[in-house]
Amino acid sequence: MQVILLDKVANLGNLGDIVKVKDGFARNFLIPTKRARRATEAAIQEFQARRAELEKVAAEKLAAAQAAGEKLAGLTVTISQKAGVDGRLFGSVTNHDIAEALGKSGFQVAKAQVRLPNGPLKAVGEFPVNVAAHTDVVVEITVKVVGEAD
Repeated sequence: MQVILLDKVANLGNLGDIVKVKDGFARNFLIPTKRARRATEAAIQEFQARRAELEKVAAEKLAAAQAAGEKLAGLTVTISQKAGVDGRLFGSVTNHDIAEALGKSGFQVAKAQVRLPNGPLKAVGEFPVNVAAHTDVVVEITVKVVGEAD
């Protein structure tokens, strides 16, 4: 299926690109999240008419994400979890826990924006974690996991 991208999509294209994607990806993700439209003649004409407006909105989102990224860069978040004597956690610290801790610090971050490349954190210590405020803005924060005594 051919779609017009209404927003920048990682590993796919930029605003205004007409790309061919699998039908399920378009129907189940791109179109419902308003990141793309079917590439019909009428949709292409309508997009060309609204292109400047959409580019302005995208630039505003990018500027807001860059401002938030500058505030987040180098931030250290401390999360306490129950741990054994060897430093292993009885549970794990997930992206949801990190997003919640950032929310308490005053940063509104969705759990999907927290990137844990090696999976959940399962030990006590300091770990670098990436937060993607925008597809172009990825900052690194430090998550300090401390163990609670029973």
